[in-house]
Amino acid sequence: MNTLFARHRDLIERAVQALGMRGFWTPFPEVPSGKIYGATAREDGRLAHEARLGQPFALEGHPESHRLGAEVSPWGPALGITYPAAEPATLVAAAEAAAPVWAALAPEARVGILAEALVRLNAMSFEMAEAVVHTTGQAFPMAFQAGGPHAQDRGLEAVAAAWAEMGRAPARALWEKPAKGAPILIEKHWRVVPRGIGLVIGCQTFPTWNSYPGLFASLATGNPVIVKPHPGAILPLALSVAVLRDLLAEQGLPRDVVLLAVDSAEAPVAKDLVRHAAIIDYTGSNAFGAWVRANAGAARVYTEEAGVNSIVIASTDAFGPMCANIAFSLALYSGQMCTAPQDIFIPRGGIETDEGHKSFDDVAKGIAGAIDALLADPARATAVCGAIANPATLDRIAAARGLGRVIRDSAPLAEGRSATPLVVAVEASEAEAYGTERFGPIAFLVAVGDAEEGVARAAGLAREKGAITAALYDRDEARIIRAADAFARAGVNLSVNLTGEIFVNQSAAFSDFHVTGLNPAGNACLTDTAFVAGRFVRAMWRRPAPRPAA
Repeated sequence: MNTLFARHRDLIERAVQALGMRGFWTPFPEVPSGKIYGATAREDGRLAHEARLGQPFALEGHPESHRLGAEVSPWGPALGITYPAAEPATLVAAAEAAAPVWAALAPEARVGILAEALVRLNAMSFEMAEAVVHTTGQAFPMAFQAGGPHAQDRGLEAVAAAWAEMGRAPARALWEKPAKGAPILIEKHWRVVPRGIGLVIGCQTFPTWNSYPGLFASLATGNPVIVKPHPGAILPLALSVAVLRDLLAEQGLPRDVVLLAVDSAEAPVAKDLVRHAAIIDYTGSNAFGAWVRANAGAARVYTEEAGVNSIVIASTDAFGPMCANIAFSLALYSGQMCTAPQDIFIPRGGIETDEGHKSFDDVAKGIAGAIDALLADPARATAVCGAIANPATLDRIAAARGLGRVIRDSAPLAEGRSATPLVVAVEASEAEAYGTERFGPIAFLVAVGDAEEGVARAAGLAREKGAITAALYDRDEARIIRAADAFARAGVNLSVNLTGEIFVNQSAAFSDFHVTGLNPAGNACLTDTAFVAGRFVRAMWRRPAPRPAA
């Protein structure tokens, strides 16, 4: 096991260094190129995925009383895969039985195993991409990146943060206190002691990206983990669990350090598992997040929940590129991202731009026109928008049409269960329309008195309803700083004047802190010290130290 740490020492040390530098770094290339991953990698991944369809998913030695699985691709076909399922009490008992062996390992042994797991997951990124495509509705380019290398980055980031935190104090020290005569000598030893069973509750839209931080942080700090996927997106996490379980067995360790808890929408098991977990990582709705927090007892709970992300347009020196950047952010994966903007605050009197004064309606037409231009080519439209993961989103779009003046209507694409962005104009007083998250490709253009009001309303919504991202377009440096202060107080990460190939939706591991934990969009941050430090404690034993021989 320490051989794996030695094998990946450079990877781990570079990851820790990257956390301190916060610049660009990744060991897992995001480009799905045969020159990087092998000439046949994409085809091999497709064939591997197709071989799993309509078959029982194998997890050797996994507790099993029955089989479940009813995943249907948002692109059309049913996957037909069944997975081993067991009662929550059985899974908890299996995790408890495996826990002592995993906890007894030295931290470097666990970290080495997890680094190896991430390297193996990277090698199967093309198969993972197919699994993500057909459970989330993401188009292949995003599925490859977000489901593969970017998720692996987030997993490694958590491992590196845990490794650094576990090593912050020494394992042994000699305590010497001056006294009358000979000093008092105490030999002290500290152990990293895990808290107990970790529970990771996954979401449908980003099953690996959102789940890997908690999964790998809990494992690195010595806790067994039960992974509870969304019933509509089991396969990506089942693949991840399979890689980890096989690697554990290779190292002579119990496979049940990592378990899969499969359920159905009709018979969910998350509530039963919450009551037995010591650590809970949850991604999903505010309603169930509130239930988790209220019923988790003494468990450490880390959540990412819903929020209302906003853009404020005050002025711009690049009107066309601004509209194009916003259009892409609204269309990307049909707005089904926790970082996607929903509300765009625009002064009702218009803004000053490099093209002269633009009225509110001019700005609205600019954004709508940029969306139309982006999606004019059907193949590109499908690659950008993907498909709709949950059919309920289509009902939400239909209802949103009646909430204001439709600037741009939503329409299906040629492939899959799909919808292009709906853009609706409303007044600032109509907060019942725009003041709550309406998940999916729905955007509100909100007319405000001026940019200052837009910032105040956006920051206020963040404090009240939660937000993960905010964006501002402005030429006034003093106003930019005031906005940065306002959004910081609201616990929101702000992007200013994005007009190129970086979008407000994006969050980069090792550089960006994802979520702050300061507003209702989530109580945790990926990945700061607090995200890993609460998953273990330090226990000491001490005794008088032998005195040196005279």
